[in-house]
Amino acid sequence: MAQRSRRSRAAETTAGASPNGSDPNQASDKSAPSKNEPIQVNPKVFNGDTQIEVDGIQVNLRNRYLAAFLAWLVPGAGHYYQGRHTKGTLFVISILSIWTLGFALGGFHVVYASWYPGDKRWHYFLQAGVGSAALPALVQGNRMRLATDNRGRTRQDYEPWWNGFMAPPHRPVDESEADEVAAWYARRGSGYEMGTWYTMIAGLLNFLVVYDAFGGPLAVPISGRKKRESEQSENSPDNEEAAAQFAETS
Repeated sequence: MAQRSRRSRAAETTAGASPNGSDPNQASDKSAPSKNEPIQVNPKVFNGDTQIEVDGIQVNLRNRYLAAFLAWLVPGAGHYYQGRHTKGTLFVISILSIWTLGFALGGFHVVYASWYPGDKRWHYFLQAGVGSAALPALVQGNRMRLATDNRGRTRQDYEPWWNGFMAPPHRPVDESEADEVAAWYARRGSGYEMGTWYTMIAGLLNFLVVYDAFGGPLAVPISGRKKRESEQSENSPDNEEAAAQFAETS
């Protein structure tokens, strides 16, 4: 009984081992990549500082920094500079449409630059993501600053440029009083809040456009070619011969 049990255990050990006497589990562990091993980027993906290859198509990003600046200045302009006209057209239409719609919903008063106590317009930092479309607010904000006296009130002789286009409200601005901001809210209702958020969202979306102009499109195969190549390699004659040899030895 004892002798037979020892033989069975030996047979199980022999069956579990590979033909060269090594443990197949250990061999698979060695062949598997380590989880902590950094991912190596294929050198065929990136070619130089401005040339990238995506799905076999060469894309010249030209001057990345200039493209990013143009994309901020006018949504889509950086992509036109790089010759990516389809994306440029898509971005300029979609982003400026959202921004213009929000500006109109708010009665053309939701975009202005002000950092005065009681009227710290932090929303403008996001609205300015559309670039040149929001720059007039900086000019109007500076004129309002110069027209504000030491008591924090707007001087009587102040007249905003461009019929008040993107001009800050007259000061002081106090939530407990009927100021100019309260009048804007009363005229537009919820449209004032919606317009503010629409213009902010448009500015945030353009930050993604700026990043795409600087970094280029997704630099990995996206057509499924990589998967097809791996399937072909698995069905190659070399792999079939290796499978046949393994079947014979087993």
